[in-house]
Amino acid sequence: MRTLVKNIKQLVQTENKPQRWVAGKEMSKLGMINNAYLLIEDDFIKDFGGMEQMVEKNVIADKEIDALNGLVLPSFCDSHTHIVYSGSREIEYIDKIKGLSYEEIAKRGGGIINSAKRIHQASEQELYNSAFERIKEIIALGTGAVEIKSGYGLNTEDELKMLRVIRRLKESTPILIKANFLGAHAVPTEYKGRQTEYVNMVINEMIPSVAAEDLADFIDVFCDNGFFTVEDTDRILNAGMKYGMRAKIHANELGFSGGVQVGVKYNAISVDHLEYMGDEEIDCLLGSETMPTVLPGAAFFLNLPLSPVRKMIDAGLPVALASDYNPGSSPSGNMKFVMSLGCINYKMLPEEVINATTINTAYAMGLEEETGSIAVGKIANFYITKPVTGFEFLPYAYGSNLINKVFLKGKEISI
Repeated sequence: MRTLVKNIKQLVQTENKPQRWVAGKEMSKLGMINNAYLLIEDDFIKDFGGMEQMVEKNVIADKEIDALNGLVLPSFCDSHTHIVYSGSREIEYIDKIKGLSYEEIAKRGGGIINSAKRIHQASEQELYNSAFERIKEIIALGTGAVEIKSGYGLNTEDELKMLRVIRRLKESTPILIKANFLGAHAVPTEYKGRQTEYVNMVINEMIPSVAAEDLADFIDVFCDNGFFTVEDTDRILNAGMKYGMRAKIHANELGFSGGVQVGVKYNAISVDHLEYMGDEEIDCLLGSETMPTVLPGAAFFLNLPLSPVRKMIDAGLPVALASDYNPGSSPSGNMKFVMSLGCINYKMLPEEVINATTINTAYAMGLEEETGSIAVGKIANFYITKPVTGFEFLPYAYGSNLINKVFLKGKEISI
């Protein structure tokens, strides 16, 4: 089946020679073709170019779609979410408005511990049903690949339940999904004062059980002030990697935790959050294969300090932006809004936020060879916008839904 999309005002993020990621000054550059076409064959991108080339080549397809002078961009890749959860946490939102900090809410039994209680009470089917609706939501908002973490189970049975839900979502939805085991998200109430015992359980019981069912691509740790130490993190990542799970890290959201350094030590595919970043952290990341990933929605929602993204880019680092979609600190999976926050709060250029939410986040999930750009041979995940002036308008119009059509694996998805 060949599908031709024609009359594209701008075909954005085109690559003739696909890259792993984009870093430093290169983040301000975008491959782009004006007045373009895009040819899809089955699930994959077959060809693209200018409309004049389409006529010269006499491109023929089984189905033609008129973009009506809209833009075409590769689907967003959201490399950090927690969208398998039960129930919202708007009461904690009110507590934040009243002035309580994230740490204070956690100490009162809120935050991750609150979500863990609800996960325990929910059935696998209930979790699947609610997560399925969130998957439909983010697809309609332009996301074509997503990483989903466990971490609200905090015991072996409930962590496995969450990961089985993620596996079902992989099998039943058209979006690309990567699963992340985050047993070390918080210390359960019953292990208060016995953190080492909980870490031992993660290592000796949870990790082998997850690996036995082949449920996770990655292993993650919340390495931060008041959560897990560098020593805890070192032990957990070492254990997970023995079972073939590549490391990821929640790092430096609440302080200079050492999470970046331990992430680089274990060749983590990404270190995420990064509100606290100094010269030592930046120097550590330079020359590594670890993607610095900033979560603007969480910083916005929690009113956290802003990661020094400009300093990171100017130093030559790549930067990825992800949503952190979760019920407590970032209850939104709108990656277009994440782009807007990147421009408004972090002073990133429109070209930079597009790179940061596509090719760089694809790399942060190990999917850079499959998605994240318009390149021949990549999976045909893309969206067509309504007619707009140009790609700069997307982050500028921060509250507008500008998506007209969504395609995943070459097929139009009803939105």
